[in-house]
Amino acid sequence: MSDSKVFENAAAALHDLRDGISLMSGGFGLCGIPENSIDEIARRGTKNIKAISNNIGNSGRGLAVLLKNRQIKQAVCSYVGGNPDLESQMLAGEVDVELVPQGTFSERIRAAGMGIRGFYTPTGYGTLVAEGKETREFDRPCVLELPLEADFAIIKAQKGDPFGNLWFKETARNFSPMMAMAGKTTVVEVEELVELGGIVPEDVHLPGIFVQRIYQGEDYRNDIEIPIYAE
Repeated sequence: MSDSKVFENAAAALHDLRDGISLMSGGFGLCGIPENSIDEIARRGTKNIKAISNNIGNSGRGLAVLLKNRQIKQAVCSYVGGNPDLESQMLAGEVDVELVPQGTFSERIRAAGMGIRGFYTPTGYGTLVAEGKETREFDRPCVLELPLEADFAIIKAQKGDPFGNLWFKETARNFSPMMAMAGKTTVVEVEELVELGGIVPEDVHLPGIFVQRIYQGEDYRNDIEIPIYAE
């Protein structure tokens, strides 16, 4: 078997998906989402997924495609606005949703990637967020939060090289580097697969040590959630 991290396409890179996996998906809203990987998971019909993403898709697109297919059983996220599929399935008890304040959500993912076993935060104290969690008094009451990791992390970058060094374009960088660090197997799709040295070292946003698989994506839609047109 080749030691290369480069795979031919999404089907090859995600060949070992199985039912019941935990899955992190990068991006923010519809910006910077791994479109090819999501489409491949939908095609494969992988079931009972625990999805960890800021908003589990939006306006019927992104991870919402998996929701429509009833492939997601559990969701860990910080925002459900603009996602009627998640709202309806949550209210019907079809998807178990854990809502996490966005800063806490981000830090829990970072903690997993950094090997931190937990941290205390005042965010959520005295609310439903703190139910069942350990609390401790510092300068103010704080809640113990545990790290978030996943079996697979699927992310998209603008550029990547065969070792997995990545460069992200603007806000498409949201959550993706942290998720790459927190995933046991990180699968990256890129708009541009460049040669080694094609990304200037000081421009590397995520070093390839955190990437296990990479492939050249195709046919990107780059959807816009709410188009705003000038008069």
